[in-house]
Amino acid sequence: MTTVVGAEVVGADLSAPLDTATVAEIRAALLRWKVVFFRDQRLTPEQQLEFGRRFGAVTPAHPVVAPDGAHGHREILRLEHEVAAPPSGSGNLNASTSESLDLTRRWHTDLTFLPNPPMASILRAITVPPYGGDTMFSNVVAAYEALSPPVRRLVDGLQAVHRWRGFSGDAGRPAVESPRTAVHPVVRVHPETGERALFVNPYFTTHIAGLSNHESQEILNLLYHVAFRPDCTVRFRWEPHSVAFWDNRATAHVGPVDLEGWQVDRVVERITLVGDLPVGPDGFVSRALSGELFG
Repeated sequence: MTTVVGAEVVGADLSAPLDTATVAEIRAALLRWKVVFFRDQRLTPEQQLEFGRRFGAVTPAHPVVAPDGAHGHREILRLEHEVAAPPSGSGNLNASTSESLDLTRRWHTDLTFLPNPPMASILRAITVPPYGGDTMFSNVVAAYEALSPPVRRLVDGLQAVHRWRGFSGDAGRPAVESPRTAVHPVVRVHPETGERALFVNPYFTTHIAGLSNHESQEILNLLYHVAFRPDCTVRFRWEPHSVAFWDNRATAHVGPVDLEGWQVDRVVERITLVGDLPVGPDGFVSRALSGELFG
């Protein structure tokens, strides 16, 4: 879909049992393109789970919210957005709060406040708006490779603290707080490809360990500027029954940023696959500061 990240896979029916060769081909595409997309996949929750299990063990739905899952499956996280339009119908472009307009802060890699964030995530669209509601993905391997050699050498030896922060806004989901915190290498080595990837994100990363607040924020801002620039990203237009499958070890993403103030329904369901402990170029292994391994 771009020269850097994202590929659409055709000819695979995810509702049917997949043979070993097909699974290997999809995995190879995932490792090469970091996120792969499938169209018109009319999956039941059970079929989504079965597809995920061909690539790894499936985790519970979420370590903090929705512990019981959806459809009676503790592994499925159902996300529902039901946003009522304001009287003016002006949409989010006229929003007055800095949180609405600071879209960079919404970029994240899933659940990095855990010592072993998920290896991958699989998101299935059930109801999508007629327009808007896209998801953007960034190749954070390409972002690392775009850094100059001196900056790479600097960040290769740094670690950052990641903490869960509660969210609200989904129908029926109040903000939830949790002390779960982990420390990760700022750069992680991909366990399958050996590639180095930036492993910080504005949503969960609080600071770089051992630096002053000013130094930490300046370095993080530099990394975010590179990671989320257009030439490292792909934008996916959802349709009903679309599926996105992304490598959480090599990507960051941001969900819809254009739905605030519009009366739309959007329902998606996500599963995640058990991940390992990230390892940095210097051999540093991620660890929990609060909480335990997930999955």
